[in-house]
Amino acid sequence: MGSDRRTHVLDSALEVFARYGYRKASMDDVAKAANISRPGLYFYFSSKPELFRATVQHSLDGSIEAARLALADSRQPLRERLVEAFDHWAGRYVGPMAAEIGVLIDSNPDLLGTMPTEYPKRFRTLVVETIGGRSAADAAGTLISTAIGIKHDAETRDEFRARMTIAVNLYCKR
Repeated sequence: MGSDRRTHVLDSALEVFARYGYRKASMDDVAKAANISRPGLYFYFSSKPELFRATVQHSLDGSIEAARLALADSRQPLRERLVEAFDHWAGRYVGPMAAEIGVLIDSNPDLLGTMPTEYPKRFRTLVVETIGGRSAADAAGTLISTAIGIKHDAETRDEFRARMTIAVNLYCKR
């Protein structure tokens, strides 16, 4: 399967898992959403657990990479880079589908192995490296906790960004 096709299947699978939940979603649902035959889907993903792991990993990898790129954009002020990075890491999961995705991940921890702990650590490392300084780890931890809280409380992505901007402005000295 080409990279673009695989990406399309994984994006479709994320929508299906978020809509129906892991238990109710079927490989047939994913195949239909991705416009691929069911046997074709099984050729690339031998089971629903394998597809689920690949889907979550794809989503988290995309979030981390987008955050990394935002933090690396030295043309932007630190505050803007941080807000952009937090938006990619957590803001993209705000909204109707966000609650479903969070429940999906939380209710199926065995399927994901170390992903739920590995990815926040990777994001934290990116933020600490960007902020720099002795208290960077404390600031990064506080901002990450703030983002998690706002993600669960905000009703829209715009609200998430506005509230994260306030938090970043409170913590940034540069």
